[in-house]
Formats: sequence, C-alpha cells, structure tokens
Amino acid sequence: MTKTIKLISPVDGAVYAERPVLTGPEARVAVARARTAQPAWAALPLAERIAKVQAGIAALNAMKDDIVLELAGQMGRPTRYGGEFGGVNERSAYMASIAETALAPMVAEDSDRFRREIRREPVGVVFVIAPWNYPFLTAVNTIVPALIAGNAVVLKHASQTLLAGDRLAQALHQGGVPEDVFQNVVLDHQTTEELIAERSFGFVNFTGSVKGGQAIERAASGTFTATGLELGGKDPGYVRADADLDAAVDSLMDGAMFNSGQCCCGIERIYVHESLYNAFVEKAVAWVKAQKLGNPYDAETTMGPMAHRRFAELVRGQIAEAVAQGAKALIDPADFPADDGGAYLAPQILVDVTHDMRVMREESFGPVVGIMPVSGDDQAVALMNDCDYGLTASIWTADAEAASEIGARLETGTVFMNRCDYLDPALCWTGCKDTGRGAALSNLGYLAVTRPKSYHLKKVTK
Repeated sequence: MTKTIKLISPVDGAVYAERPVLTGPEARVAVARARTAQPAWAALPLAERIAKVQAGIAALNAMKDDIVLELAGQMGRPTRYGGEFGGVNERSAYMASIAETALAPMVAEDSDRFRREIRREPVGVVFVIAPWNYPFLTAVNTIVPALIAGNAVVLKHASQTLLAGDRLAQALHQGGVPEDVFQNVVLDHQTTEELIAERSFGFVNFTGSVKGGQAIERAASGTFTATGLELGGKDPGYVRADADLDAAVDSLMDGAMFNSGQCCCGIERIYVHESLYNAFVEKAVAWVKAQKLGNPYDAETTMGPMAHRRFAELVRGQIAEAVAQGAKALIDPADFPADDGGAYLAPQILVDVTHDMRVMREESFGPVVGIMPVSGDDQAVALMNDCDYGLTASIWTADAEAASEIGARLETGTVFMNRCDYLDPALCWTGCKDTGRGAALSNLGYLAVTRPKSYHLKKVTK
C-alpha cells in the first residue's frame, strides 16, 4: 500500500490535498537524476541560467490567483493579502541582479607570469526543506541563488503546504529549468534523514523548528555536509522614550499579528519605556480589537485560522499558563466570535508579564504578544537578550546613533530601527543561538550554495 501525506485544511478540517510519499529507492533515484543533470546546467552561461530562473518566477506570478486561494486553503492566510508575490519578486530580482558580481572570480594576480584566482564552484545538489508559514518566500531565498549558481535543487516542502512545492516546480519548469535540475519531492522524515546521512547533497537548507534543526544536524554528522538552519525566534521590539508612538504601535502590532503571528521574525515580546507604556498599551489594544478573525476566503477577514489546531493549542496553553502566573489578558476572546477553540484563535495582548513565563521566553508562533515597561536602554537590552533565540530585534527611536549603539549590544542576526518583520534581500538573513546558523540573501547567500576553488596558473615563458 502506497504511503501518503494528507494536508488538512485549517479552514474546515477537511483533507485539502494528498500526495504519495517516495520510497527510499525512489528518492535515491531522484537524487541521482539531479546529480547527473547538474553539470550540464552549470555549464550554461550565467546569463542563460538567470534568464530561465527569472522566467520561472514570472510563470509563478502568472499563477497568482490560484496560489492565493491555495494558500488560504492550505495554511489559512486571508486572500485579501494577495499571497507572497511582493517579497518573492523583490528577493528573486535582487539575487539575480547581483549574481554576476557575487560569483565573479577573486583575482589575486593576472600578469605575464601568473594568473591566480579563486572561483566559486556550485556545490552540486542543494536540498531545500521549506516551511509552511511563508512557503514561497522562504523557499526562493535558497532556490533562486542555488539554481543561478549552477546547482541542481531538490525541494521537500512542508506537509501543510504540499501544493506550494508543486507550483514552484511547475513554474520553474515552464521557465526553462530542466525537470531533473529542479525536483519537488514528497518525503517522510526517515527517508529525509537517510539521504542526508548518505551525503546525497552538497548543501542542506532547513527552515523550521529547533528540534527539526537538531535532527538535520544529527543526520549530517560526520558527512561534512554544509547546512543552513533557520530555526525561528522570539523577536523583541523596544520602544524608546523618543519613539513615534503611533508608528511603533501600528508596525509592532502588525508584526505580532500578521499571518496569525506565524512568522519566525514576527514580534513576540515588546518592551516600552515607562513614560510611553500606558499609552502604547491602550493604542495596541485598540489596534487588535479592530482586527477581524474569520474565514480566510472572506475579503473582510484580516486574521485567518492558524495553520493547524495543534499550533493554536500551544498558544492557548502559553496564555493560560501566563494568566495563572499573574499575567493579565487584555483582549476578551468573546470579541472574536470566530474563535472556535480549534484552529481559529483570537489574538491576545498580555501585560504584567515576566520572564519567568513561557510566553516571554519560548517561541509562540501565534497571535499573542507580551508587553513590559522598562526604565531605559540597559534594562531593555538585558531583557531582549534574555532569550535562547536571536533572529531580529526592533528598536523604535528618533536617534539613529543610539539605535546603532543598542544594536551592537544585542544578541541577534538583524537589528531594525523603526521597522520590523521584514527581510531586506541586500542584507544577510541570519541568526544566532537557537535560531541556528548560516546566511541567506545578499552576496553571502551565494557563498552558502558554492564552494571556493583556487587556481594557480603559471604561464610558460620562453
């Protein structure tokens, strides 16, 4: 009997899609096809590879109307937001625009006696294990530079967004990327780990949980396979006394609640200078109460269900535990009648919170945020760093120099001033501590999917 993976829609709990899982032998055949096809792809001129990848992204855009509906059905994002195409196009276009420079040889000498240089060689087959929360945005971060650099790519998408993998393959193949050079596969955990342990890939990129990242590292142990691991966050925002209060509230609360809080760089905890604290909380509550929780296909809905009932249960547990420990919940779930105790979860703001509570230290990945008053920069920095994660941190201030000085003290991958919850493709996307390791986007993103190869060429002289 063929093993399958079923995608359960959070909208109604019904099976939305089902796909057969490759057996171990079938998966190894797929990897072998990728390895065989890769050299011919790498031999194409860089400009031709770029053109085919860009054509693939254009083909993906042509599927927008269907994809927006599919995202709502698969993981609950409201259709009003139009999918992820703004970010997909921005990141893909930027990585294509810098490819020639990023992949150019580093020439140490080019004289009548020697040519000495370092070239960037593709690593071979890149394995991308993509998450469900932003199934296109996160995937293109690695897929686009990997293909442009001359690698073959094998994509394993999350079971909650199976159709995203189908769409990416369909689009890239339409753009001219050969079918064996880009493959979308459906694998179980055991086969995934076996392939990594067998050194099937030159690079493995994983976006997901800490436990998932640990499993990838265990599988790769002893193989010397390079890995890029982006494992989530508990990202803080700090509102200084000189901040633009309305701008801070609007952006931070959007950062906390957009996509029902299911964003690795979303805002999960906020520290506000005591002089602005009461006003910030009041405005934040008003902001949240203006949201509409409901069916993601409804154009009026601003918050859909969480991607799975068990994710909502985790957040409900954190909230209940915090309240039992003394936190105060400021949002009445009755104001959000769509909250059904299942995947549909009302947003929540917690005050009187402390770092003894899980909701302020462990990843929530849902529509809840704790807000604490602070006396100044020193206390804010101490609290922002009091966490096992380090993805992004957001500082709200009119003083750029102060923001830079505070940022230098923070244990994080990205420091924002007066914005949050955004990936700038010109800057490295990275993290520290339990957030993982590695670098995506920017020039550094090409380093992850290539290896240096040195050429020391002594010229014959008469």
